[in-house]
Amino acid sequence: MKDGKQAVYVTLTHLRKVLWASVVIAALVLVWLLLWADYRADRARTETEPAFRADFELTDHRGMVRTQEDFAGEWMLIFFGFANCPDICPTTLSEVAAVMDGLGENAEQVQPLFISIDPERDAPENLADYVPVFNAGILGLTGTSDQIERAAENFPIFYEKIEEASAPGGYTMSHTSHLFLFGPDAGLVTTWSYGTPAEEILADLRKRITR
Repeated sequence: MKDGKQAVYVTLTHLRKVLWASVVIAALVLVWLLLWADYRADRARTETEPAFRADFELTDHRGMVRTQEDFAGEWMLIFFGFANCPDICPTTLSEVAAVMDGLGENAEQVQPLFISIDPERDAPENLADYVPVFNAGILGLTGTSDQIERAAENFPIFYEKIEEASAPGGYTMSHTSHLFLFGPDAGLVTTWSYGTPAEEILADLRKRITR
């Protein structure tokens, strides 16, 4: 009889262990499912939300203060540079001009912006002599050193003043040379590296704005 009770006790003990193990496993599975759901939700948000949004307050080459809100509903092509740039800036702005020309009627949906990273030399009147040369509706933007620094941090881009005796004013500027595309909500859509052909930029941009 005693052996029978022990057998029953052992069986019940084993059963309790099995049940507890099942409860623990079920709890772990539930936690995993909840974590996985959170991960999927976070990943979905990451994939749909832009990496950052355009954010600036600068003065255009006509003397008007501008922010990203002035271009709400428009696509923005943004390039950082400086008017005394010998090669990268005029080359890129020429590419932007070719893109704008190639867009035809769709060009009305896009505003190209040239943001100076050289406040010492690029006053609004200097940009007024520079950006219209490209004949593409490009708007030049400049500001104080603090304003430009804040804009650069928000994008973010790199720039640095480099002493160079042969350059105007005795210095030149090293800077990020990507062309940025922002959507109608001012969120970053894509970038193109320096040297990307205008045809390639145009094809990509046209697909995006005509969806």
